[in-house]
Amino acid sequence: MGLLLDILSTAAMLFIVTAGLMIIFGVMKIVNFAHGAIITLGCYASLVVTQLGLNPWLALPAALAAGTATGMVVERLIVQPLYRRPLDAILATWGLGIVIGQLITMAFGREVQFVDSPLQGAADILGTEYSAYRLFLIPAALLLYAVLSALLNRTRFGVRTRAVIMNENLARGLGIRAERIRFVTFGLGAGLGALAGALITPLSSVDPNMGLPWLVSAFMLVMVAGHSIGALLLTCVLYGACQVLVSVYVSPILGGVTIAVLAALTLRLRPQGFAHD
Repeated sequence: MGLLLDILSTAAMLFIVTAGLMIIFGVMKIVNFAHGAIITLGCYASLVVTQLGLNPWLALPAALAAGTATGMVVERLIVQPLYRRPLDAILATWGLGIVIGQLITMAFGREVQFVDSPLQGAADILGTEYSAYRLFLIPAALLLYAVLSALLNRTRFGVRTRAVIMNENLARGLGIRAERIRFVTFGLGAGLGALAGALITPLSSVDPNMGLPWLVSAFMLVMVAGHSIGALLLTCVLYGACQVLVSVYVSPILGGVTIAVLAALTLRLRPQGFAHD
């Protein structure tokens, strides 16, 4: 039971961290390499809440607001002029990630710090004691999946977003303002990235570079899943399970590179990944 819970909670964390990056990639066809820095921004939003002595649950809306505001500013000032130059946009977001990391270091220092967890202790699951907070992440990921699925499939915004993804020129011809869709999408993706940072922070320490390892895993998962939220969930479960199994039965070091290796093999054998039209 403990191993199963490890697999489910790991898959939940991967999905939470990757969802924001997938939203941006699906609409804008740009991999936001500042995503790791945005995750770190959410982590430090949690740290500020802890330092102020506030309820730890307030870290979630604080991180979401900080990430969304940052994403909207970045989209308008940096990314928007580079829509037709995707390589330049990728380089710009990479540089932006470095800048955000340096600003965080200047504000908070390089030392490792910790935040308060909103859920303490362990819960008993069929006779197995397991971290209550890690258990919380499983329904949190499912809720996020349900919300994003409803947003993309059952709302007017979702219909317009899918139109932009499938054929932007035709969408423009139908009167859909692609620039507004991109603006909102980038802000939403950045907000989800910061929210992910706040959600994973209670399970680790906080430092200015903590988002980088998550960026690597998220990038690989997005390349395999494409723009499908369902494919992303499936990929996170499969790859998360492999990562846990390799870490437990082979080596934690090899477990750390499992996702990258599996993604490379998957894209070699199936270039379109798990996404479906």
